[in-house]
Amino acid sequence: MIAAIAGGHLAVQRTTPDAISVLAGHEIFVFGSNLAGLHAGGAARVAHARFGAEWGVGEGLTGRSYAFPTLGADMRKVTTDALAGSVRRLWACAEAHPDTMFLLTKVGCGIAGFDEATMAALFAVGPANIVKPAGW
Repeated sequence: MIAAIAGGHLAVQRTTPDAISVLAGHEIFVFGSNLAGLHAGGAARVAHARFGAEWGVGEGLTGRSYAFPTLGADMRKVTTDALAGSVRRLWACAEAHPDTMFLLTKVGCGIAGFDEATMAALFAVGPANIVKPAGW
């Protein structure tokens, strides 16, 4: 959590925990995926094992998760343009579900190998119900 001054009042801005093992009823786990929907490693494995991410679903809501593609079906990094499109689709989904909190993990920064600063910049502005990792 990060404290900030807003309008003269102390406000607490929530950040995504480093490790997520349990979700509240109104939370969705946002994880980095590949377009083939093979959730074998990293946060994708957690999403599949704990939060109902469906095998074969590479983008979008699945179970209590949201698959965010950072790798193509060929397991190569997607382009920056593809990432930007996926961000727009995630934002649209979050806006369509305003009572749901989307817990964004550091998508793309593990197996996909994207630079964290690059990924954080993609998520700089978005819906209030997207909970971002500290520093993002």
